[in-house]
Amino acid sequence: MEHSYLGTGIGWRPEIAAAVEALAEAGRVDWVEAVAENVCPGALPDSLLRLRERGVTVVPHGVSLGLGGAERPGADRLAALAQRAEALGAPLVTEHIAFVRGGGELTGSARLEAGHLLPVPRTRDALDVLCENVRIAQDALPVPLALENIAALVAWPDEEMSEGAFLAELVERTGVRLLIDVANLHTNHVNRGEDPLAALDALPVHAIAYVHVAGGVEKDGVWHDSHAHPVPEAVLEVLAALYERACPPGVLLERDDDFPADGELAGELAAIRRVVDAGAGERPDVPPDVPAGVAAAPGAARQRLALRQTALLSALVARTPVPEGFDRTRIGVQSRALAAKRAGVVAKVAPELPEILGAAYRPAFLRYAAVRPFAGGYRRDALDFASYVLDGRGGTHDPAVTRQLTAWWRERSGPAPLPARRPRLRGRVFPGPRQPSHVFIRMRDRLRSKLP
Repeated sequence: MEHSYLGTGIGWRPEIAAAVEALAEAGRVDWVEAVAENVCPGALPDSLLRLRERGVTVVPHGVSLGLGGAERPGADRLAALAQRAEALGAPLVTEHIAFVRGGGELTGSARLEAGHLLPVPRTRDALDVLCENVRIAQDALPVPLALENIAALVAWPDEEMSEGAFLAELVERTGVRLLIDVANLHTNHVNRGEDPLAALDALPVHAIAYVHVAGGVEKDGVWHDSHAHPVPEAVLEVLAALYERACPPGVLLERDDDFPADGELAGELAAIRRVVDAGAGERPDVPPDVPAGVAAAPGAARQRLALRQTALLSALVARTPVPEGFDRTRIGVQSRALAAKRAGVVAKVAPELPEILGAAYRPAFLRYAAVRPFAGGYRRDALDFASYVLDGRGGTHDPAVTRQLTAWWRERSGPAPLPARRPRLRGRVFPGPRQPSHVFIRMRDRLRSKLP
């Protein structure tokens, strides 16, 4: 069996859907990648349907499996990813070598969500767990799986392998394919001092399904893999080095925010094509063999990994002490970045909140995030943040803001929208409190108990 040839692609996002369609019609885009969690199998966006009708391949790219985590991947998440692959007619699906949650049964502690891709320690324990998790995923998915190397700001102490060696053994033991992100190799070079060329030399190039290219920005000596800036020359140089060694079946430009004009996107794609066309590497045509089976990871290995990952995640999102061996400054930078990202996602899920609170939204949310770790679900996070503000801890005392926020919360906190007429309580109009009261708190708690 050969790898599917993909060509040059771009990450499909709703904000640039029209531009992506125009690029595909002009022959500048051969395929697209869509974030799996952002599409619904039964109601695919019209833009993706039109692209598929034109023969453009669509690959679902997952971000929430957490295959590098200590727990086995959830059957519901695997089923959801499989449904998206089938709905899109995808030749493969992709995910990340990362952990995204911690706590739970393995640690006897509350569950925590990162809301971000966090690095897996390159240790034997972590590799054993990852290999078993990958095989579970492979058995559940209807198409081949490829995994992406991630960018990392913090480094685990006492790692036992380089990134290249870790990926090579993962492929050897599971037969999984690789999605190599050259921007992430550059990020880890700046932030962790890792040599991207050494990583490329150690990679099993026959396993590469495709390549990611993206932009970022450097601030105070830290490279932020933002996907919101133009692709820098340094990333194109890593791409060129890869294409000197091999010619993977596909390459894709990622852009997730601060979207440029259509002409700038076309220019970045053209620059990527020039690098690819100049490469001297040969196209691998034999994917890795899938081994007959992978031994189950020892339970003790899962528990050791769970304790280490939960301690790191807790330091990042719950302000617990930084585990020994980590760079405290970098942990602080990462913690602030996670809180800022969480604020940004909630603002997109509930855009009324920054409209109501104005300039007070972000500082209020950061205060909230400092005392309320993310436990999963941005809709619930938005409601809890609104409750936090209404309970008087958000720093706003404007009666008009309180009335608007109370109305917003009441409209969205129940299982169904409130009727147009205001509810009555014992024949009297219930106006909603100007300030949180015992009535409001009891009502809030009753409605919260009905939330999924």
